[in-house]
Amino acid sequence: MLQSRALVIALILLLSTTLPEVQSKSIFEKDRRDLLAIPETIASYFSEAVNKVYPKVSQFLLDTVQSPTVIAARQRIAKEANKVSIMFEQLIEKIKNLWYTGILGY
Repeated sequence: MLQSRALVIALILLLSTTLPEVQSKSIFEKDRRDLLAIPETIASYFSEAVNKVYPKVSQFLLDTVQSPTVIAARQRIAKEANKVSIMFEQLIEKIKNLWYTGILGY
């Protein structure tokens, strides 16, 4: 019971420190690298929070993340996320072009 309470407190502290740090940008202004860095940042904050509460669990998570299988999966996800973000940027450009030419008549 005490361990789960400590974990809940750690997660609350984690979320309370990360949410105010989010900068409000328009989706049109976001850079592709910003979108790919979000999961890494979340994992880093989570790791720091777990390390403060449970150092042995943090070491286990670190060892797991550094395993070849997880590294290959992360690289694959990053590659696919990069493709999706490029397609998203192209879609945004097409929407902007349609808005300016079709709707506004520029």
